[in-house]
Amino acid sequence: MKAKNVWIIDKAFYMPQLNRWRRIWLYVPEDYARSGKHYPVLYMHDGQNLFEQWSAFGDEWEVDETIDAMKEKCFVVGIDNGGPHRLREYNIHQHPDHGSGQGKQYMDFIVQTLKPYIDTTYRILPEKEHTYIAGSSMGGLLSFYAGLLYPETFGKTGVFSPSFWLHRDIIEEMAASFKPANENQQWYFYAGEREGEEMAENTRKIAASLREKGLVVKENYLQEGDHSEKNWRDQFPDFYQWLHS
Repeated sequence: MKAKNVWIIDKAFYMPQLNRWRRIWLYVPEDYARSGKHYPVLYMHDGQNLFEQWSAFGDEWEVDETIDAMKEKCFVVGIDNGGPHRLREYNIHQHPDHGSGQGKQYMDFIVQTLKPYIDTTYRILPEKEHTYIAGSSMGGLLSFYAGLLYPETFGKTGVFSPSFWLHRDIIEEMAASFKPANENQQWYFYAGEREGEEMAENTRKIAASLREKGLVVKENYLQEGDHSEKNWRDQFPDFYQWLHS
């Protein structure tokens, strides 16, 4: 049964940067209609997996149930992945098997098209310090780049099991791309120790590099964690509490 405060705001929201259409989900705090308050916003990739079991690949994240149980509330914008376009949309670089990355166009869609729509349609706190982004696997990789390359937009970034293995020179790239606006960002990293020998190791290296730059970084590693929606769902409450700490 569909949650009463999870809306599908459009089944075919136009993405002009990619000339594609996408289903967009919206979690609305239960007290929105009566509170008169303005709320932070969390943007999340792989929207199919966030709210409903019928649309999920494997287990859903239960984002709505988690936030319903929390004291602090925010909006969540879930953007469906593009199916066959997912690997290119969630990667900003050329890949020998998947072709040219379209991650910058996808992120421009969020920053230049979707966010302005959300900000002007709902009671949203539009400032950077109230705007967050998160994702897992390839979505974790893209969320990392979103925080790195769009520091004027995103104040906090959730990076779950990121596919850092795709880019061996990511630390050097990070150093070259770092902007003054990055200094006010905060980062959350999660990785499972059973996701392959490089997953947790690469995540620790990236987190350490950000911490060396003076950024606020939280790391969360699960000894028995594997690469699955279930594990990301189980870690989401910790991430959400961190967002509001």
